Amino acid sequence: MTAGSTVTRERTTNLARLRGFVTSFAELLASTRNEAEVLQSGAKLLARLVAHDDWLPDACALPHPDRYQQYLLHCDSRERFSVVSFVWGAGQGTPIHDHRVWGLVGVLRGREAAQRYDRAPDGRLTAQPTIDTLNPGDVEAISPRSGDIHRVWNAHAEGPSVSIHVYGGNIGAVERATYAPDGTARRLISGYANAMVPNLWDRSV
Repeated sequence: MTAGSTVTRERTTNLARLRGFVTSFAELLASTRNEAEVLQSGAKLLARLVAHDDWLPDACALPHPDRYQQYLLHCDSRERFSVVSFVWGAGQGTPIHDHRVWGLVGVLRGREAAQRYDRAPDGRLTAQPTIDTLNPGDVEAISPRSGDIHRVWNAHAEGPSVSIHVYGGNIGAVERATYAPDGTARRLISGYANAMVPNLWDRSV
């Protein structure tokens, strides 16, 4: 067996964690479409996933020198949910943006900060005074029902940060928006950084 084969075998074995997660999440959505229930139960599933850092393929954890990366890990066949790894290099962050679907964020490596924004009746955005900081193992929920406009950045001074996101749709294809502080919106369809997704379904090893 070559050294390359050994790495492939280890990665496939560790991917069982992600396979179990997406299977359990699909079962959750089959049992309820109530958003509050999905977020509450889904947060527990995501917390169990990010409690272990032995399953994310290296190719889905690579930072880019100029901008954050968004790697698709799995998309449900009916696009009910998607799982994505976000990778932030030093000093990298997002513009102010929305999601338009519910979401869960769990930090796997490093440290992330997020600032939420309130929209006034005239469309202007006001930053909330509190900045949320997430460390490895922390999970937070996002919902348009409670306000889903925010910006996120890498708060880890010594290297990249990686977080695992679950969204209530195929987030790379959802039409969303980025915002200027005055509330001016710009159309966003984010897509993904990768062309191939991890093979979760090979149980041969």
